[in-house]
Amino acid sequence: MFVLLSIAVLLAISTYFYMRLPKFGKAPSGKRLERMMQSPNYKDGKFQNISYTPNLTVGYSMVGILVDMFFKKHPRRKPVDPIPSVKTDLLNLPKDADVLVWFGHSSYFMQIDGKRFLIDPVFSGNASPLPGTTKSFKGSDVYGVNDFPNIDYLIISHDHYDHLDYETIVALRNKVGKVICGLGVGEHFEHWGYQAEQLIEKDWNESVQLGDNFTINTVPGRHFSGRGFSRNNTLWTSYVLETPVGKIFIGGDSGYDTHFKTIGQRFAPIDLAIMENGQYNVAWQAIHTLPHETLQAAKDLGAKRLFPVHSSKFMLALHEWDEPLKELTKLNNDTLPLVTPMIGEVVDLKNQHQTFKQWWKTVR
Repeated sequence: MFVLLSIAVLLAISTYFYMRLPKFGKAPSGKRLERMMQSPNYKDGKFQNISYTPNLTVGYSMVGILVDMFFKKHPRRKPVDPIPSVKTDLLNLPKDADVLVWFGHSSYFMQIDGKRFLIDPVFSGNASPLPGTTKSFKGSDVYGVNDFPNIDYLIISHDHYDHLDYETIVALRNKVGKVICGLGVGEHFEHWGYQAEQLIEKDWNESVQLGDNFTINTVPGRHFSGRGFSRNNTLWTSYVLETPVGKIFIGGDSGYDTHFKTIGQRFAPIDLAIMENGQYNVAWQAIHTLPHETLQAAKDLGAKRLFPVHSSKFMLALHEWDEPLKELTKLNNDTLPLVTPMIGEVVDLKNQHQTFKQWWKTVR
């Protein structure tokens, strides 16, 4: 008994000190916390979704999920072959090129009318605070911070590790002009050496004028946040970016709900909807869309084209690694133009008719 108690105490102490490492970020405090508390979306000490959002779907339990994950077989959760990619020279893009380049999962770069945006960059090779536990797929890490020019706007959807990567954010620090994020997320950035004047923190349904006919609008998602044991102490958000070449929906993570239709009623048509489609499970359907819901959400938004992301880099769910792309493509049945580039392949934002190969078919 004494030995077991000693091990438990040692583990608790180790966990306490490990979670004080900078990578875990910092909880909002002071004036930042005061501002958060004034938000209509902040109640009972945390941010709330518009609709009731359970952690797990009725009929599922965390114990059952863990048993399923560790003791049952789930083949092809990660590819055998390397993920194919293209190495685009981002440092020497023509100034008049309006392009998007994807880096796997939910990380992508956009250059539009001379402005440069980087969304949810994760280039450390790991989507977890524990080293080596959620490693990126082979071939998916062909880009690093040194491959990027200066970034005008770094856009963060929420503070989960597969969207807000400490190592990447610190390495990018000298290349970033402004950071746009939800309320409270700026505390992490200041803790990591960013200046307060770089940070633009917004509540849902707010707008920021970026100049030159660019506006970014914060809109709701149905998800959660947190980098430690506390959940929902920062705000998760989606965005609608209005540009001279059209409107782009930056979805982040979200379960399906009525908010997609509300956003569509306000902003439709959306020229390109970038939406999560991957790392889903019926057990956590409230916070991640299933493929048929992703398609419905795109229709609710009035999207002209759909770019499914949140796949092809990390193993965070039990489905086969390529199921999200296969299933969405099958369900879509050419109804809505799909944007499915390889990692690094250039997407021409001015070309609504650009087509893409189903590259995942050649990967085991």
